[in-house]
Amino acid sequence: MPAGTLYRGREGMWSWVAHRVTGVLIFFFLFVHVLDTALVRVSPEAYDDTIAVYKTPLVAVMEYGLVAAVLFHALNGLRVVAVDFWASGTRYQKQMLWTVVGLWLVLMAGAAYPVLGHAVREVFGS
Repeated sequence: MPAGTLYRGREGMWSWVAHRVTGVLIFFFLFVHVLDTALVRVSPEAYDDTIAVYKTPLVAVMEYGLVAAVLFHALNGLRVVAVDFWASGTRYQKQMLWTVVGLWLVLMAGAAYPVLGHAVREVFGS
C-alpha cells in the first residue's frame, strides 16, 4: 500500500464502492427504460421487437442482476442512514454491513425462481 493513502480496502470502503456502482447501474437501467418505452410512440414495430429481445434468457439474467443491484443499493442505503443518524451507528457499521449482506443473500435466493424461472424453463425445457 503506498504511503500516505487513505485507502484501506476494508468492508466500509468496499460497501462505498458497491453503493456507487449499483447506483450508476440503476441510473443506466432507468435511462434505457425511458428510451425503450418512448420507442412505442416512434415505432410500435420496433418497440415490439425490443420487447421480444427482453423475453430472452440472457435478459432474464440481466434482470436478476438488476434486482441484485436495487436490493443491495436499497439495503445499504438504509445502513448509511443508520450510520449517519444513529449516535452509535459508526460503532456498529461493520455489523450492520454484514447484516445487509446476509439479508441481501436471503432475498436474492428468494428472487431467483420468480426472476429466472422462465429463462430456466426456456433453456432446459419444462
